[in-house]
Amino acid sequence: MNIFGRFFKPFRALALVPVALAATLSIAQTPSIVMASTTSTEQSGLFGHLLPEFKKTSGIDVKVVAVGTGQAIDMGRRGDADVLFVHDQVAEEKVVAEGFAIKRYPVMYNDFVLIGPAADPAQVKGRDIVDALKKVNAANAGFISRGDKSGTHAAELRYWKTAGVEPPAFSGYKACGCGMGPALNMAASLGAYVLADRGTWLSFKNRADLAVLVEGDRRLFNQYGVMVVNPVKHPQTKVVEAQKFVDWVISPAGQGVIASYRINGEQLFFPNAAQ
Repeated sequence: MNIFGRFFKPFRALALVPVALAATLSIAQTPSIVMASTTSTEQSGLFGHLLPEFKKTSGIDVKVVAVGTGQAIDMGRRGDADVLFVHDQVAEEKVVAEGFAIKRYPVMYNDFVLIGPAADPAQVKGRDIVDALKKVNAANAGFISRGDKSGTHAAELRYWKTAGVEPPAFSGYKACGCGMGPALNMAASLGAYVLADRGTWLSFKNRADLAVLVEGDRRLFNQYGVMVVNPVKHPQTKVVEAQKFVDWVISPAGQGVIASYRINGEQLFFPNAAQ
């Protein structure tokens, strides 16, 4: 290096400092919110499709914590999230009534399905989820429960109650305390039955010999809601940014993005904010 190169090198390095500082500040200033949501919305791939579109519109990053609906709602109660995107309407309305969320908005729906071995040893195939669970119980067939206080788990417990069965009432019943994907993996490896949301099932790869055996029962309807955590309870809530997300996801633009999400040409979620 000649003398001029040695002389100007420190100045070139100094010239890069404002550029690096500006980039750091830009990253630090990018607005973001925490959304507590379900494993079904995350594992189905919906958020990978939905959230980049929201960021294009708003400039806001959404950091998703995917847990069971019960855990997600508890995060809202503790103030550990800014917005909740979940699927247990009874629990959602309760958290609003308690004052931990501002207002519940319906956003989309899909349905639950009963998955099991294609050979169907308990002979449950049909449209009646309650009759199917009675047969699973009578046959002492393997059944994997989420067991995690999720929206899917809450629905499963409602169906068992209607069937007059108090789980775990038979030795084949196993509660994994896990998300939808791991529960499906267990059912696949054990040849067991499992209640799943259709979105996660459609995106699930490790199906082994599992198949959809019960679908179409109106009781299998699966509604999702979205809520901003109440800043009166938790002043740190990023209520402006969170409300922007809610307003967008229930708008025609956000609803259109939800409707456009497909796997192998099949729509996973059906927007219904306007209904």
